[in-house]
Amino acid sequence: MEKKCALDSLSALAHDIRLDVFRLLVRAGPEGKTAGEIADALNIRANTLSNNLSILASAGLVRSLREGRSIRYFAGIETMRGLLAFLMRDCCGGRPELCQPLLDEIACDGQGAATADRPYEVLFLCTGNSDRSILAEAILNARGGGRFRAHSAGTSPSGEVHPWVLQLLGRLGHDTAGLRPKSWDEFAGPGAPRMDFVLALCDEAAGKTCPVWPGQPVSAHWGLPDPAAAQGGEAERRLALTETCRTLQRRIAAFASLPIASLDRPSLQRHVDDIGRTVETSMES
Repeated sequence: MEKKCALDSLSALAHDIRLDVFRLLVRAGPEGKTAGEIADALNIRANTLSNNLSILASAGLVRSLREGRSIRYFAGIETMRGLLAFLMRDCCGGRPELCQPLLDEIACDGQGAATADRPYEVLFLCTGNSDRSILAEAILNARGGGRFRAHSAGTSPSGEVHPWVLQLLGRLGHDTAGLRPKSWDEFAGPGAPRMDFVLALCDEAAGKTCPVWPGQPVSAHWGLPDPAAAQGGEAERRLALTETCRTLQRRIAAFASLPIASLDRPSLQRHVDDIGRTVETSMES
């Protein structure tokens, strides 16, 4: 955030009504509130509220969504994160470790995740890290357009990537060099990439107590059946793997199309959760 934007945000909040409105919308979270609900909660006249909402919106501290004949308002959380990052950037004489965990939340400078200098870091998890998460890693790296850098890991990594997975990825034109099963501990220690998203692809990985991911990444459960556990002969099991790959392609396409930088944290979480619920594989139907 630049100094002028910080001044605009501080000026917008330096008013008792606008500060109350912003704090009310923060408490409302992803549900937001209509203008009528805000006016009733704070006992504010409609015309007074309208003027103050316009000032907050101009500063990026409020966003709105039309619902039929009414408008619902939401707190501009990303702008507030940017303001906090601006104010705290040089905290503790350039030793941010003294300010943890606060700076973990705001160190992204209001971007919610990636900045212009780096892509979004995404970690896919499953148990063995031999099929589903490997597929997801390769697919997102191929179609992320440089906006994403995908990784994968397992709670109990197997010895090797399933050879059918490598064959399938090769037929689809994906680079398979360097794909290997890894423990999720590799991504929780010093020197590991700072994750923006952690997506569990199986129930076991989602149910385990995760390591403490620095920065509190957006996490979601995109559960998929294990294709290696599919019943039948080789043809049926290869088909199960192909269907899993297709489902991941659809989910990852939806994920990669999200306007991440323009979404506040609750909205982004809701969108990522919805992708795992609504883009289903035919194996689950």
